[in-house]
Amino acid sequence: QRQGLFLTDNHPTVTFAELGLREEIQQAIADAGYVHPTPIQAQAIPVVLDGKDVVGIAQTGTGKTAGFTLPMLHRLAAGRARARMPRSLILSPTRELATQISASFETYGKHLNLTMALLIGGVGMGDQEKLLEKGVDVLIATPGRLLDWFDRGKILMTSVEMFVIDEADRMLDMGFIPDVERIFQLMTKRGQTLLFSATMPKEVRRLADKFLNSPVEIEVARPSTRAEKVVDVVVPISAVERRVAVDRLLDIEKISNAIIFCNRKRDVSMVNKFLQRQGRNAQDIHGDLDQSQRQATLDAFKAGKVDYLVATDVAARGLDIVDLPAVINLDVPYHPDDYVHRIGRTGRAGKEGRAFTLADRKSVM
Repeated sequence: QRQGLFLTDNHPTVTFAELGLREEIQQAIADAGYVHPTPIQAQAIPVVLDGKDVVGIAQTGTGKTAGFTLPMLHRLAAGRARARMPRSLILSPTRELATQISASFETYGKHLNLTMALLIGGVGMGDQEKLLEKGVDVLIATPGRLLDWFDRGKILMTSVEMFVIDEADRMLDMGFIPDVERIFQLMTKRGQTLLFSATMPKEVRRLADKFLNSPVEIEVARPSTRAEKVVDVVVPISAVERRVAVDRLLDIEKISNAIIFCNRKRDVSMVNKFLQRQGRNAQDIHGDLDQSQRQATLDAFKAGKVDYLVATDVAARGLDIVDLPAVINLDVPYHPDDYVHRIGRTGRAGKEGRAFTLADRKSVM
């Protein structure tokens, strides 16, 4: 049974000093220049400090990472890790997000004597193995890498006091839910569990209902305000013209670099192959690719080695590119908030951006 739904408002009068965090953590927060918590931090931190399970519905950009790292640091400050037995585990769907989480721990845990290891692709495993052998307080990992190390006997999961699943809906889109379920089952003495997700599809809800113990549910609405520097253009077309229309649009509008969003995974691959046949330097990113392929594609796009990235909403979440001139919506998004998320990839850092949405004539009448 879920304990209830908390719809958060702004808490301008609440300060971090009032949330009961250790002095060392408060000092690190002050060093980082923060005084007031975001809505999800103000709601989640006291609940996590109280030891309760949490379902947090919040997207990237709401401050949710500090919402679980701050109270986790507080709870782990007293205690000591044992060899190969991490005291806390954070699962992230991608190495990019895992690295961001590790940076949060380094920022806010700098005055504490806690150890951390990062199990992701592209990180030297020798140093991480030495850390794990001694014992770490915080282990941040992607599901596949974690299970690989467990199966090789390098990690024991019997002493995990706190377990966090971040971006659970993205785990679903990328096919990781079976891995997550297995990891749950390996932690026979698991303590507190925190699950965060931008949306709550049925499979993620089932996971929470099956494994969490009377969780408190905290929801933060997405900010539904569009970027001021983005020019929106609706392109009325018929459904059969979409791929051809995108190709023509790139030429007519002289778009040399863009993310092309599709509502469905199957369309992502079809559009990408079509653009490649037209001689475009395009790549796709979706849940049927393995993690190393997805990360390599993202890295190539951010480095300018790929001109057009064809993606679903979930696959491109968290992608931060300062100088992206355009976004193209092959479909009208299902929800207004998804539109805000998509066009927010362009028009960043004070630069102008353009958002083109291909829409069936009936949908724009």
